[in-house]
Order: sequence, then C-alpha cells, then structure tokens
Amino acid sequence: MKSIWVFEDVNLFSMLCPHKFKAYKQDHQFNKYGKEDYIYFEEDSANKVYLIEKGKVKIGHYTESGKEVVKAILSKGELFGEQAILGEEKREEFAQSLDKTTSICPVDVNTMHDLMRDNKPFSFRVFKLIGFRIKRLERRLELIMFKDAETRVDEFLKELADQYGYCCPNTGDTVIKHPYTQKDIAHLIGTSRPTFNSIMNKFKEENKIDFSRNEIRLKISA
Repeated sequence: MKSIWVFEDVNLFSMLCPHKFKAYKQDHQFNKYGKEDYIYFEEDSANKVYLIEKGKVKIGHYTESGKEVVKAILSKGELFGEQAILGEEKREEFAQSLDKTTSICPVDVNTMHDLMRDNKPFSFRVFKLIGFRIKRLERRLELIMFKDAETRVDEFLKELADQYGYCCPNTGDTVIKHPYTQKDIAHLIGTSRPTFNSIMNKFKEENKIDFSRNEIRLKISA
C-alpha cells in the first residue's frame, strides 16, 4: 500500500539540487535554520521552491481562530513550496523548521522551470508529487472527519510500517525507525499529544505494539 502521509521514497534533493549543475553552482547557496524558525509565512511571495538537505520542515496554516493546522512534515530529500511551479503568487501556507539544524536548498522558480524542461524524469516526479500530495490531503481530511482517534492512530502506524518498517528476523515483528516526535504525529492525524500517547499506551497494554522515542514495534500477534 502506498503511503498517504509522506511522499514516496524519492530523494529529490540528491536528484536535482542546483549545486550539482555547473551552470548554477557558482551562485548557489544553502540556507540554514534553527528550531521553530520560519522559512516562509502565509502571504509571502511565492518565488522559490525548496529542497531539504538536512532536517525536518513543517507545512501548515492557521485558521481564522488562530488554530494551527499541520498539512505535512517533510524530511531530507523532499521538496516543498511546489505550488509556485504552478503559478502561485502568494503563499497559502507557512513552512517552519523543526530541527536545530535544518539546511534548505532554495531554487528560484524560473530556474526550476528551466531544469524541469531539461530533465524530464525530474519533471515527471515533481508533477507526480503535486498530485500525490493532493490525494494525501484528501485522505487525511476523510480520516479526520469520519474516523475516531484510535482508528487514525492505527492507520498511521500502518503507513509508518509501509514507509519505514522492516521485519525483525528473530521475532517476525515489524520494526519502524521513524523521524517523528509524538507531537509531530499528533498534529498529522488531527489529535492532541496526550490523546495520541494514551492510545499508544493502550495498544502497548494490549500487546499490539511496543515503542520508544524513535522506534515502534508492531507485534506479530497483532
């Protein structure tokens, strides 16, 4: 099953960071951000797209009441701000660094258009990414609107297993080494951190899972 929470295992940074191309290397530089630094805000000009060299980036927006809605949490190799490629002039979301040391490769939209024209495989992946994220957001909205928190956690664990899991040869359990904090996951599935933690502990008591800070183990008995 394809993941609905994160893009496919495609490192777009390693595939097409402009520093790899002689024509752009001289003027290319990386931007560094600390934890909770904003890369851009809603209503900022959309004149660049961004590739993540290192760290994690949260994409979201704020409702009229000031509530934060998290649309995605992205990590190394992924692309964001991609709506600028389609002609977006003002940002409709914010992008915020979640790590102490996040390194971002900014790419001017015109440069990206040039590179996409010259690199059809990359162009295909970018357009596939845009379509994939639309489908993912539709699926997330469906889950949040019609499923209870426990079901959302269960679905998310299955998606994590697809993306990051491997079978432990000794036990047959699925071991998931993932980059998310409990707060990250709670935001992504539309619940609170205490609720998420409570559900995880319930699953643990039922011997469905075991977990630590950056590892979740899905028990074979589950």
